[in-house]
Amino acid sequence: MQRWFFLEDRKKKKIKLIRKMSEKLKSENSEILSQEWTFTVSVSDIGLKEKVVMAGNIAELGEWDYKKVVLLDHVEDTDIWTKTIIIPNTCDVFYRYAICIINEDTKDIIVRRWEANIQPRVIKENMLHPVTDTFGEYGGKQNICRGWLTSQSLVQFKFNNNPLKLKSRFVGRLINIKVTPVKLSFGAEPQIEDSSLSTDTNDIEIPVGVFVEVATLDNDPAICNLQPQEQFGREYKPNDIMIVNVLAPNPKSLAYLIDFYSYSTRASVEEPPCHIGYTYVLPNMFKPSEGSLELPVTCNVKHRPLGTIQFEYLIVSPMEDSLCNMETTYAKHWDPSWTGLEVGHRGLGASFKTKEGNAIRENTIASLKKAAASGADMLEFDVQLSKDMIPVIYHDFHVCISMKRKKEVDFTEMLELPVKDLTLEHLQKLKVYHLVEGRNHETLFFDDDLEEHQPFPTLEDALKKIDEHVGFNIELKWTMELSDGTFELNNPFDMNTYVDKVLEVVLKNAGERRIVLSCFNPDICTMVRNKQNKYPVMFLTVGVSEKYQPYRDPRCLTIPAAVQNAISSDILGIVVHTEDLLRDPTQVKLATDVGLVIFCWGDDNNDKNTIKKLKEMGLHAVIYDKLDKYTTKEVKESIFLVEARESQRELIGLAALEASPRDSSASASAGSAGSAGDSGARRFLDLSQRRDLHARSTVTSLESLASSIDIRDDPADKNLKRNRDLIRTIDKESQVKEQRNSFKGIFATCDADKSKGSPKKSRKDV
Repeated sequence: MQRWFFLEDRKKKKIKLIRKMSEKLKSENSEILSQEWTFTVSVSDIGLKEKVVMAGNIAELGEWDYKKVVLLDHVEDTDIWTKTIIIPNTCDVFYRYAICIINEDTKDIIVRRWEANIQPRVIKENMLHPVTDTFGEYGGKQNICRGWLTSQSLVQFKFNNNPLKLKSRFVGRLINIKVTPVKLSFGAEPQIEDSSLSTDTNDIEIPVGVFVEVATLDNDPAICNLQPQEQFGREYKPNDIMIVNVLAPNPKSLAYLIDFYSYSTRASVEEPPCHIGYTYVLPNMFKPSEGSLELPVTCNVKHRPLGTIQFEYLIVSPMEDSLCNMETTYAKHWDPSWTGLEVGHRGLGASFKTKEGNAIRENTIASLKKAAASGADMLEFDVQLSKDMIPVIYHDFHVCISMKRKKEVDFTEMLELPVKDLTLEHLQKLKVYHLVEGRNHETLFFDDDLEEHQPFPTLEDALKKIDEHVGFNIELKWTMELSDGTFELNNPFDMNTYVDKVLEVVLKNAGERRIVLSCFNPDICTMVRNKQNKYPVMFLTVGVSEKYQPYRDPRCLTIPAAVQNAISSDILGIVVHTEDLLRDPTQVKLATDVGLVIFCWGDDNNDKNTIKKLKEMGLHAVIYDKLDKYTTKEVKESIFLVEARESQRELIGLAALEASPRDSSASASAGSAGSAGDSGARRFLDLSQRRDLHARSTVTSLESLASSIDIRDDPADKNLKRNRDLIRTIDKESQVKEQRNSFKGIFATCDADKSKGSPKKSRKDV
């Protein structure tokens, strides 16, 4: 019988071949999941004790947490900082650089400056070689932002209204003012030299992490922007407004030496100024947040009284909860396309200014929803605190209440009380009347049975119930001192507590909503700007007006003063009274020429022709009543919703691209050579472009917009329609996974490699 030996050999060979192929396939399918990457950045103008750090979206870079930043190493005798770490190869790596001070004892991080472009730097999956970065410059843009209060506090000295009252021999002479923080240790105060030519107090050791910056409100940006304090301080001229900021990790351990210098009339140009006097400010002289002091000025030669100095101060403490990170900031961001935005005043408009009023009560959920449905780009409303410190939406500082049942009101028993003295339960359950209703003994609204029409909705409710694609202009209501010395509201909350409570609700509940925070009080603006790093701040001002009594603070009196205050406070812009703007329209250019965003408010805005004129003048936004009546929009939608829809179409288009290769798989396999040759014509999917789409959009869910897209019958839209139902069913997490999977089939070259079973290419492989 013939042996079929050749079949046995072939079988053995086949078994051997299968094993080898399996081993080879296993090797080819293995991926290099991570690798070393060297980050290198060039940083000029870095101060003593300052370090360069970076934060990013991966765990190795702290996931944007400023407390987990990675410290770079300095290359001696260069401006280069570098660090090699292990990064994953399975995703794009986003990161930013920052300049910080690290407290060696407490390990607290003080962020001095950080890169603030909307889009962070990126190491893409297909990048092979590290590059040397330049701090603050990338993507064709340069954007460096000041830090915010993380563990340190801000002590601000405000010198205005000619604060120095000195003996007659100094009348008419210009005086330099210098503030020097000194360690508080009784019995070891720095000795003041007897010589009138005492150079200065540079011999005093300033504690680590303490910085002093000065700004004088002026049209000259060189002195209007905050700058490090000079050797002999800053010259104070009559009617100047001088701001001195002291940033300190522990301000309660510091005293403040205020020195006064003046140039002799016979001094040459090279001679330093004469040290004429000084005073000390001890920390126990301060109130918790704000106040004013009048102190004696002592002659530095005879140590006798020389006069007095009066100034106001502001103390800004960091928020207790760390609600800010380094992922992104909108603090100084305003898209150039956002011009002429329409903002609903108190929702659909003020209800009690005129007899006509509005059919819907102002500052209610119903009013906000109606304005949003009428096409408002943003909604403006007022926020203050109830007695139990819950941020509520209401305009006036006082209300009228009656202890009678709602339908049996006796107007003779009306009580006028501050909002701050009533808890949220009192405000929402008692029958509350507006001041106009209480004083006129007339009920204007009969809406007790309509929940969304009730006054005093909470800020949290508004953030949750109003469409996220409508922006909010949140005005923080705070008492102001009028020119006659009276206050709009007496005995308010502590200012730090008030701002913290409002910011906590905003930072926890705003989501992707566009937010602008504003206030008439410039000190509140300073607080909001320094306590958080995410949302922009705008300074509200009345300016020159015949309708309103002026405030005492000189920063509030004119639009030029408001512009200067916005520059020195490093905020986004100003919100001005239209009355003053129409009086002198050139003031719009005064703001825009220095890069400020400008809104306007006022009764003059309640007119279609005026709204049109204001937009033509270049206003970025117009705040007005009865938006449903005066809007000029043909399509009643927020600009942010329109942008979101455009981004949504792009994302759905990408999903359609993912589906199209499946539909034509047979033809693709038949003509694989042709598809390779046509790969250059295929759409290139760039992860950074997808991130750009999300950055421009306020969309947080594909499902939220899929239903709003108008799908027509043309062939291009059929793919969109086919994928829309798929997208609707995806939640946020699964949506991300689906989109990551959808990248397969889009890169022609990568698909070819995958079909051969080749391993993932490492960034460092050439």
